[in-house]
Amino acid sequence: MEKRDLVDKNRRTIGETTTEESNIAEGKYVQIVIMCIENHKKEFLIQKRAQKKNGKWALTGGHVISGENSVQAILREVQEELGLTLQEKEIELVFSKRAYDCFVDLYYTKKEVELENLQLEKKEVESVKWMNLEEIKHLKENDAFLECHYDGLQECIYFLEKIKEEEKKNV
Repeated sequence: MEKRDLVDKNRRTIGETTTEESNIAEGKYVQIVIMCIENHKKEFLIQKRAQKKNGKWALTGGHVISGENSVQAILREVQEELGLTLQEKEIELVFSKRAYDCFVDLYYTKKEVELENLQLEKKEVESVKWMNLEEIKHLKENDAFLECHYDGLQECIYFLEKIKEEEKKNV
């Protein structure tokens, strides 16, 4: 059972831990990380979660475990769930925000990945696909894509558009 450090509203560790099954008291929070992986075709790597994890499509991610920081957690989650090794210099933090009983950090990377080379953690991930935004939107509309991950993907798209705007201004 993975232990998770609890943090306060200012995201400071409070010296308490929790587990997946534990209820979190008001004013205490866990930390979650999510990764958007995009290829050159403007498709995103999505994963079908194992049935025990609701069986929906989602981005790669999970909880920050006790003693980790956010970057360590996302690199570990991508490695564990996909068998894909990323380096810190390859990822970029898109946003960090508090939502309900957690803090969420969304990361982005642009990377070409051959699906057949991935080693999926079958306890957590049933399959993976590259999908464009329209295909993912269709999944979400049919309640087949995890809503909070869809919201994160939308934030990632907004982030990428802002980068393009900045690049155009600097040309």
